[in-house]
Amino acid sequence: MTLCAEIEVIEGFYEPAESEYFYQRLLREQGWPDNRYEVGGRQFTLPRLQTWHADPGIRYSYSNNLLETRSWSPLLSDIRSKVESYLKYSFNSVLVNLYRNGKDYVGWHADDEPELGAQPFIVSLTFGAERPFAFRHKKSSQHDSALLPSGALLIMRPNFQHHWLHSVPIVDKLTEGRINLTFRKVIAP
Repeated sequence: MTLCAEIEVIEGFYEPAESEYFYQRLLREQGWPDNRYEVGGRQFTLPRLQTWHADPGIRYSYSNNLLETRSWSPLLSDIRSKVESYLKYSFNSVLVNLYRNGKDYVGWHADDEPELGAQPFIVSLTFGAERPFAFRHKKSSQHDSALLPSGALLIMRPNFQHHWLHSVPIVDKLTEGRINLTFRKVIAP
């Protein structure tokens, strides 16, 4: 399903049983760290849990917060291989976010950090609870959203980050969790 010229959702990239299996394994095996971080000397609590995995020598930060790099687990490597094979594109890192329930979220942003280069190609894979992915144009009033079911692959083509902001908004009554894998190619320093 194409939502706009710059994004596309591939539902059923992983079947429901396999998606549930991956969700449960990631939930148990990730070793989720504390969700507090510092920006400009001030402490904040991230409204979700996350881990960052990358090839050797790859570093990444957002909001001036350098993420601790972990190596690829066998499970993440297997998932990466399938995504890369399908897209005919290679990634060197993945941000793994755990939204524990509907109160966890990510606010409006664009993945346009300098480390991602001038034309960032980013894909996102969802396991667990269906959540909305909201997006709005940076200059016009155009906005939309899509529900991302478990096993869905969201493709964000390079111009998406230039023209759009996106978020995973709060869903008040949602009690189930969601794990999202966001694959990126970071430019080595």
